[in-house]
Parts: sequence; structure tokens; C-alpha cells
Amino acid sequence: TTSSLRTAFGCSGAVTQTVFQSVTLRTAGFATFDQNALSDISKAVADFLMLVGGSSGSTAGGVKTVTVGVILFAAWSTARGRTSVQIMKRRIPQQAVANASALFILVLLLSGLGAAFLSIADHVSLENALYETISALCTVGLTTGITSSLCAASQIVLIIFMFFGRLGIMTISVGFMAADRAEERVSYAETKIMIG
Repeated sequence: TTSSLRTAFGCSGAVTQTVFQSVTLRTAGFATFDQNALSDISKAVADFLMLVGGSSGSTAGGVKTVTVGVILFAAWSTARGRTSVQIMKRRIPQQAVANASALFILVLLLSGLGAAFLSIADHVSLENALYETISALCTVGLTTGITSSLCAASQIVLIIFMFFGRLGIMTISVGFMAADRAEERVSYAETKIMIG
């Protein structure tokens, strides 16, 4: 696969590997080299790409590109002092922004807690543990090679993450879209809070 990419684009081996790696982290999970050989910064970039995943409606894992896009546009709108998120003369509903933020925070929190558990239980580096948990939760299929040496409890955590990543994230996303929210009967007074 990488040789055909190299021929098609006329790229050097390093450029081809970089392009292939950035694509496979978001969709396929093909390992053409030892993932443990990546530097710490490369693993951090890989973690982010795995978290983002593919496009909405696809079978790729992750929280999806649209979710991350909505969060970034919301942050940009807030930084500019706007109360609504607007993209190309269209306004994104506040509920969609809240749903995207909640989903992203949930996946980030699960990944962090899972990585902390693996790191403590098996004395592996936090970078490798985070790589494993994000890969499992976002159903990427890549590993740094530590999975087989993990204890049974850590392997069960990864199995649960893979199951949740395939069914749970999709179910939560569909639930956000299809939920018929009943009108709240009680409305409390607003309070002012200081952010930052």
C-alpha cells in the first residue's frame, strides 16, 4: 500500500509513511511500522487524530470531524464575543454545541481514566497507556505492543472500551440527535458565574 502511494505521489518514504499514518489513524488501523518507535510528540498527534476519527455517518471511530469542528467554531465564536456559533451564514443551535462538547469531554475523560488505570496497574508509561486506551475507545486497532503484556484487568478495560467505542459512542450520538426533549416545567433564575 505504501509503495503504491509512493509511486502515485512521487513522494519519499518518510512523506509517504506520514500521509499513510495520518489516514490510518483516523479510519483503518493498519500498522506498517512499530508504533512504539514513535516519539512522544508523534504519539500525542496520533492520539488527537484517533480521537477525531472519521466523518459523521461513517463507520470510522472517534468522536467524528463534525463534532470537533463544532467545538472549535464554538471556541472561536466565544473568543470573538459572540453568543451564537455561525458558519458560512448559518447558525449552529446551542444544543448541538452542548452535545458535541459533552461527547468530546466524555471520550476524553474515559481515555484519561483508562490510561491512568493501565499505567498504575501495569507500570507502563502514560504515553503508551493513553495510546492504547484511545485506540481501543476510538476503534482504531493500533497498539504500541504492550497489550499482550497487560494484566487481565487492564485487558478487560480495553475490551470494554472497544465495545463502548463501537456501540456506545454511536448510541450516544444517535440519542443526542433523536431525543425528544420534554419541555422543562420548572425554570430557575439564571446565575452569573465567572469563567477563567
